[in-house]
Amino acid sequence: MKLHGDLISPFFRMCLVTAHEVGLAAKIQHVQTRADPTAVNPDLNAISPVGKVPVLVTDHNHPLYDSRVIVEYLCHVSGNKTLIPDDGVKRFRVLTLQALGQAVAEAGVAFRYETAVRPQGLQWREWIARQELRVKAEFDDLEKTWIKDLSEITAGSIAVAVALSYLDFRIPDWQWRKDRPNLQAFHDEISRRPSMQVTVLKPA
Repeated sequence: MKLHGDLISPFFRMCLVTAHEVGLAAKIQHVQTRADPTAVNPDLNAISPVGKVPVLVTDHNHPLYDSRVIVEYLCHVSGNKTLIPDDGVKRFRVLTLQALGQAVAEAGVAFRYETAVRPQGLQWREWIARQELRVKAEFDDLEKTWIKDLSEITAGSIAVAVALSYLDFRIPDWQWRKDRPNLQAFHDEISRRPSMQVTVLKPA
């Protein structure tokens, strides 16, 4: 299998952490691939019309996207029923937590593009403020509602952990730890796992 993407992408890292957790990391070749927000990557577009990372090309040469599909595929191939359980109630709880982690990551990446990539003078201040309000509500909900769920290693807790690590790397000013001791304790604990350690983001 070939996993196209860049470790700086939280969505790519979610897939890579999952691969380690389900025992498939050794069977996956990482193809370094960047997706520019304003330019077409012809190599990437050749395997995915979406033109975003990550993309997983299976051993049968089938491209899969986006990260949630890839995570489920890796669980399916490995036979792992822990990260995404079969039981309906538990399954949709995990998938909802995964969606919340993805939303944190999406807001972070969008904020990064708007503030660091878009030319000065063209930035939309109201939109930026809305992203900050959105993630604050998400942080508060994780602290108050999801700590029990986060204590288990699932696709949901992986998504949240990776998203928070991305914010530490790119947007530390968001201070997601402030007044959220439970969320901080969760992140400290899961960050010690081998799957997180081997994929850790390192300053350039």
